[in-house]
Amino acid sequence: MKLFVGIDPGAASGAWGIVDHHGKYWSRGDIPSEDGKIKARMFRAELSQAIDRQDAIICIEDVHSMPGQGVSSTFKFGRAVGAIDAIADMMFGFWHIVSPQRWKKAMGVNQDKLKSLTVARELWPNAPLSRMKDHGRAEALLIAEYLRRTHG
Repeated sequence: MKLFVGIDPGAASGAWGIVDHHGKYWSRGDIPSEDGKIKARMFRAELSQAIDRQDAIICIEDVHSMPGQGVSSTFKFGRAVGAIDAIADMMFGFWHIVSPQRWKKAMGVNQDKLKSLTVARELWPNAPLSRMKDHGRAEALLIAEYLRRTHG
């Protein structure tokens, strides 16, 4: 069975989601962090456990600093993205990168976090996405589904 992993990066609010080769919900979670730093070993262990020796490919949202972000916030965000990239490299050797505009257009969503939650809840009614703050998890699952549809 092939799994598709989606990553919505963030220094304190990143998330991951996994769907199987049929597009069924597999797993999801938040990227563990503390004080704006990714807990890399914990994140790698969580992903490894979720994948459970299945064949998997990964796609990371191509993110950048935002105008108006402070230097400290930008630096923390860059460190988080670098840690996520390094974990993807160690675990998968190769990863896909997709712009937010590309995957959101393909999945029928926009900047509205509620829209992402709504679409994810429709696609995976059994996925635990009941809270508004689950929008990162929802977007990670949508990135995984985008990857499945484009590289499955």
